[in-house]
Amino acid sequence: MAKPRVAFIGTGGTMASLGRGPLDIQDYGAAGIVMDAPTILSRHPELAEVADVFPVPYGALISTHIGFKDWRALSRECSRLEAEMPGLAGIVIGHGTSSMEETAYALSLSLKVSVPVVMVGSQRPASALSSDAGMNLLNAVRVAASPEARGMGVLLLLNDEIHAARDVAKTSTWRLQTFRAPDFGALGHADGDRIAFYRRPLRRAAPDTEFDIRDLEALPRVDIAYSYADADGAAIRAFMAAGARGIVSAGFAPGAGTPAEVEALKEAVAKGVVVVQASRVGSGRVVRGERMTRDGFLPADNLTPQKARILLALGLTKTKDPAELMRMFATY
Repeated sequence: MAKPRVAFIGTGGTMASLGRGPLDIQDYGAAGIVMDAPTILSRHPELAEVADVFPVPYGALISTHIGFKDWRALSRECSRLEAEMPGLAGIVIGHGTSSMEETAYALSLSLKVSVPVVMVGSQRPASALSSDAGMNLLNAVRVAASPEARGMGVLLLLNDEIHAARDVAKTSTWRLQTFRAPDFGALGHADGDRIAFYRRPLRRAAPDTEFDIRDLEALPRVDIAYSYADADGAAIRAFMAAGARGIVSAGFAPGAGTPAEVEALKEAVAKGVVVVQASRVGSGRVVRGERMTRDGFLPADNLTPQKARILLALGLTKTKDPAELMRMFATY
């Protein structure tokens, strides 16, 4: 029986890095050795036991350097692969873990491919003793090749857990179980005997979305204002001066800033800037009550501030109408 064909796009990150030795698990980036996609695959011949995996070189990037231009390039590359590779079962994207949840969500909102797309990384470099890079990559390939993974949007695989791009967040700097979905948990697991899914996301995701970034030159500027005791709104006014078309308030739970921040955000609304109220705690919904309605702020639902920023920026490519933007936050 022919094995499923899976593309591997390597963008760099920890799983592509080599440290100075097997105990170099923290400062490995200083070595400056980052493998390309063919080299990564050559280190893991076990992949051939589960799929026909072929490399798609992309770059050698630290994930803190990745943003809209890479999201657009990856979206185009995924579309090209599906169009030019009949019988393609799925796509795996190797990525550094620092910003992987943001790339995953941006792609889950905008990709136009029908095959599963799985993001994968590692917490320890490939050269480390007990590195998680190889097993994570193998399991990501298995998930991408699974017919059950279709129609769930972009998925993220680390530490045997399969997560929806919308729900997942990095929660630990070094621990292998860093990715968590605080409100809803994993979709399933990559176990030794099979890929086991237990639930499907209900929110809309790629390819069934109204967003497409492949031909966009840029996204509208949207900034995040982080709330803290005695915050005076200076950052919010600076964002306005810099040309922000939207501001996400990463407020205190359950969704509010300091009095000075609220005044600055009301000024922003008066000047036509869209304000979305999120929470800095990383779990739970922000609800639009009477005060938020009066101030003209929109609720982020349970999206983290960094993901609310992505959805708001994409939404602003379509409309500035508050009702339509609220519909998007209730849909995605």
